[in-house]
Amino acid sequence: MQEKDASSQGFLPHFQHFATQAIHVGQEPEQWTSRAVVPLISLSTTFKQAAPGQHSGFEYSRSGNPTRNCLEKAVAALDGAKYCLAFASGLAATVTITHLLKAGDQIICMDDVYGGTNRYFRQVASEFGLKISFVDCSKIKLLEAAITPETKLVWIETPTNPVLKMTDIEACAHIVHKRGDIILVVDNTFMSPYFQRPLALGADICMCSATKYMNGHSDVVMGLVSVNCERLHNRLRFLQNSLGAVPSPLDCYLCNRGLKTLHVRMEKHFKNGMAVAQFLESNPGVEKVIYPGLPSYPQHELAKRQCTGCTGMITFYIKGTLQHAEIFLKNLKLFTLAESLGGFESLVELPAIMTHASVPKNDRDVLGISDTLIRLSVGLEDEKDLLEDLDQALKAAHPPSGSHN
Repeated sequence: MQEKDASSQGFLPHFQHFATQAIHVGQEPEQWTSRAVVPLISLSTTFKQAAPGQHSGFEYSRSGNPTRNCLEKAVAALDGAKYCLAFASGLAATVTITHLLKAGDQIICMDDVYGGTNRYFRQVASEFGLKISFVDCSKIKLLEAAITPETKLVWIETPTNPVLKMTDIEACAHIVHKRGDIILVVDNTFMSPYFQRPLALGADICMCSATKYMNGHSDVVMGLVSVNCERLHNRLRFLQNSLGAVPSPLDCYLCNRGLKTLHVRMEKHFKNGMAVAQFLESNPGVEKVIYPGLPSYPQHELAKRQCTGCTGMITFYIKGTLQHAEIFLKNLKLFTLAESLGGFESLVELPAIMTHASVPKNDRDVLGISDTLIRLSVGLEDEKDLLEDLDQALKAAHPPSGSHN
């Protein structure tokens, strides 16, 4: 359920009770003998049984862990899901999901997708007999045309990484589910459940890299998978245990703690992101800005219909060449040149050379991942400081007319 009051910028109203659920669900002190208000870090690898085969919910930490259990309950509530499973990384979650399939099955993957996902599907999963087709799923007719009797899974990101294309999840789910037993997976990393709930729109699986916004502090590598179908959950939980790619209790504790401020952080990311996007759009050194919160964004109406707001992810094309992009990046002071995203600190990267270097150049060219495409993860710093940093770096790349070095 969503709150009745309208949210800012014309987006959907926020999900009801989000902050309360993030703070309380799965955190009940009564589950601990000590009645600790903050969930404990349970580092034990094994748990005492009352008699052979009679355990108290936990046997071996790979199969289940009290700290991980707290996190999974909280995330399930935030995703509007019945179940959640945590993994050692976003890619570990991806690999586990693909184990639902068998050799000969087809995966339709969004053409613009996280570089690690692209690399795994293209260079690893395909070696095990899975057929991979990359399709622009933001164009529903192209998705429908790509579905074959062998199609068993459709994988979309929305918005995509890095060019921020959006897919109509509800329309996609309608097409996918009328064609048989096909699983629809939505990678929600760029939005988080605070701004988008794929399961409510028809997705079968909502996954994300919790390394990013969910944890929010750039000190955890983790993946999360949420579902409503009990059969699908049971199969994924079996695979989670069998493949063994589970997160450590300490990582679960840290991510669980990060959730407590998720709603506050996301509002600040949105505010800063909008300010940065508007500044860049008016700057003469910028060719084009891609940000779902801007009216100029081609799918702005879809963004408002599908999301409650936007994050701090912005992509833009700097005018000029790779040299101009490199000068801009070199002169930034607050934005750190680094991969990843979604932390409290502002980051910047050049996808063609960094996160998406493993994507074949021909594909990068088609997708628009050029040498002048820059991706920003706008953090929680003071808005004015961020704008000043971007302004001076852009002036270094494109000195104002009449200036002297």
